[in-house]
Amino acid sequence: MLKPESLETTNKFKTGLQVRQASRIGLQTSTTSGLAETYIQANLIILPSCYASDFRTLCARNPVPCPLIAESESVGQWGAVKSWITGLSGSSVLGEVDLRRDTPKYMVYKDSKLVKSHCDDITADWTEDHIAFLIGCSFSFESALSNASLPPRHVLMKRTVPMYRTNIPLCPAGAFQGSTYVVSMRPYKRSDIEQIRSITRGFSMTHGEPIAWGWDAIERLGIKDIDVPDWGSVPLSLDGSRYGASYGDDDHIPVFWGCGVTPQEAVMRANLEGTIMGHAPGHMLVLDCRDWDIMTKF
Repeated sequence: MLKPESLETTNKFKTGLQVRQASRIGLQTSTTSGLAETYIQANLIILPSCYASDFRTLCARNPVPCPLIAESESVGQWGAVKSWITGLSGSSVLGEVDLRRDTPKYMVYKDSKLVKSHCDDITADWTEDHIAFLIGCSFSFESALSNASLPPRHVLMKRTVPMYRTNIPLCPAGAFQGSTYVVSMRPYKRSDIEQIRSITRGFSMTHGEPIAWGWDAIERLGIKDIDVPDWGSVPLSLDGSRYGASYGDDDHIPVFWGCGVTPQEAVMRANLEGTIMGHAPGHMLVLDCRDWDIMTKF
């Protein structure tokens, strides 16, 4: 393990383990976007065990917004996971970990009501009946976009990606009924769309290619106001002005991907009983597996 003093002098964490260690001791408290390039990032949702089977089915039926990477090795286990990725062991996905402390910020819900927002850890809330699920995150392909000279705007501006509820229904599963996709948005030039689709297509375990793009997609997805996201930072133009003022400009069209906040939204709409926990939007669990470990070949 890295010593705290070595983490304090690390300007940019190079591995998933370094990010987790920094989060555990309170040195990493902001968004994980752009950290530990090529290391896969995951959304975290933690449920009472009675909902685990229905949640697995929800993920299987909705693989674009809810790609299941791994889960707790056993009920109550916060220090090891088992993998849902063929050919990749649990320890290869995530080695040394404390799921209660290793994301920068957490959310805690009791009986589907938010009771703690952006807390540092969940050690007091975790019980022997909880099981954690790791869902792929689109932050994982951002380094590939940046390496192709297509860096996401929120990365350049050191902000959190904006996220929106949509009207796209999820395929229901057991207790999880009546929910919809959540999407993340990154502005790009229309002329870059095919390259962006090609780059992100292989990241099927982290939402893959975009599901919609263009100014008309805002209405098609049922998004009320592009300048008012449901989670994350308000989108801006590069000069800091209101993004929506660019409406109709083909050099700044909104591009939408499935988002791992979707299962958190599904959990809240299901009115589940008990204590439920997850990462704070934009504050991911950074894993030990790499881009090339999860890429789908086309």
